[in-house]
Amino acid sequence: MKTILHKAQTRGYANHGWLKSYHTFSFAGYNNPDRIHFGALRVLNDDTVSAGMGFGTHPHDNMEIISIPLSGDLHHKDSTGRDKIIKENDVQIMNAGSGISHSETNANRDREVKFLQIWVFPKNKNITPQYDQKSYLPEDRVNKIVTVVAPDQPDALWINQDAWFSMSKLIAGKSIDYSLHKQGNGIYLLIIKGEISTCGIDLKDRDALGITETENINLQADTDADILIIEVPMEFKI
Repeated sequence: MKTILHKAQTRGYANHGWLKSYHTFSFAGYNNPDRIHFGALRVLNDDTVSAGMGFGTHPHDNMEIISIPLSGDLHHKDSTGRDKIIKENDVQIMNAGSGISHSETNANRDREVKFLQIWVFPKNKNITPQYDQKSYLPEDRVNKIVTVVAPDQPDALWINQDAWFSMSKLIAGKSIDYSLHKQGNGIYLLIIKGEISTCGIDLKDRDALGITETENINLQADTDADILIIEVPMEFKI
């Protein structure tokens, strides 16, 4: 087993006034040659957008883009004709494929929206662009692991990659095992909130841990904790 620890305070940071963003991997003005990607995981941004503000229409192609609101609501519009509100407890995926344009703005006029924006390199290029979103209630993942994005599970959002996104809400003192879906993949853990121990390492709010060369891990909650588990190929074609 190999691990790489990314403590919360080591992330890149950008303050654009209306947007405050922490970058786990190199993004925009944050360039860290030691943190370009973790396998097929290319971007993990922790964004806070001011009331009524947001990202204007802009293009993407050949990238799998996942948005997970942590509080507040996002208004999403794109060139496929979608015009949706993404709420807390929703997960959204946009398979950009051959090309798509979209905008994301804070749907609330009275409070910030906080969300995770995650990019994964695709398995197949230039597919027809697609979009989907689904609600996953936190009570359904108490002391359980719930898969929310997958290439092969009907209850999860489809992704154009051999990647699996799962979430768990562990109660203090509880532990749970996670087993990889595909040999050779790696695991990237993000502690959204709380404190856990895994692989002999203690993790707190917004700390992250990359884990490779293993088939399973054990997660032990030291406090109540919300956890995002991202499993991705470590070898892939760009």
